[in-house]
Amino acid sequence: MNPRPRLLRYAVISVLAALATIGLKGGAYLLTGSIGLLSDALESLVNLVAAVVALFALSVAARPADEEHTYGHTKAEYFSSGFEGLLILIAAASIVAAAVDRLFDPQPIEAPGLGLAITALASLINFGVARLLAQAGRRYESITLEGDAQHLMADVWTSIGVIVGVGSAALSGWHQLDSIVAIAVAINVLRSGFILVRRSMLGLLDTSLPEETLRTITNILDAHAAEGVRYHALRTRQAAARRFIAFHILVPGEWTVQRGHDLLEDIEDKIRTAVPNSSVDTHLEPIEDPVSWEDTRLERPSHESGAV
Repeated sequence: MNPRPRLLRYAVISVLAALATIGLKGGAYLLTGSIGLLSDALESLVNLVAAVVALFALSVAARPADEEHTYGHTKAEYFSSGFEGLLILIAAASIVAAAVDRLFDPQPIEAPGLGLAITALASLINFGVARLLAQAGRRYESITLEGDAQHLMADVWTSIGVIVGVGSAALSGWHQLDSIVAIAVAINVLRSGFILVRRSMLGLLDTSLPEETLRTITNILDAHAAEGVRYHALRTRQAAARRFIAFHILVPGEWTVQRGHDLLEDIEDKIRTAVPNSSVDTHLEPIEDPVSWEDTRLERPSHESGAV
């Protein structure tokens, strides 16, 4: 059974959490008039948009392969996580803009105790949901859920900074501190956004599997060198939880088709066991044929008559 459709329930939880925190943080801002709390509420609004996008992306990624998408739809998750990363960057920039404006025009904070208590409650909700999404993201290898979890944790850190800033400003009477702490937290949020956008771009660009995984694959292939077997044109990529591995196996020309086929089946089975959720595509070639060594590149040279 494909576990990917189960991820939709986590996206729904994220949407509900965003709605709850928007209400709580918006109420905290109306009570206090704090620019820090307003920025925190705006970031929760971004969380809602991101959660809705994640829900859509996961619904697309869960679709089975079809004639137009023979490799499936899992790469849709990279668009969602990239969009979330951009939203994080926008939210951080918005916080900085609002904080700088209030830095030169500080305002007194009203009812700080109640406002901070409401914000703390909203942060606890975000923290719990972020942990849940992070665990599910690692378990199902979903960059969408991991991105959503990072987004929520960024919101949690933002809220902690805002609580410290607003509380300190209220106690000391130095209202500029509200804006200063908000700017500091926004810088940390920017870092999370850049990391998420980078991961999404690498996924969309069909970046090769990690070095550790490549070593696992090559160790399996090298194990057959004593039989006179060689390999080349090893290519790998990843689309969310699905990994794609392709390579050419070169065997002595005297081998029977059956023997070559059995070897490929054995190698593919070992790689699928060592690298879960992988699709392995192999090609068998005679090691003595010079043409077999000319297709190490993605584009194979033409051997048509008259070709230069």
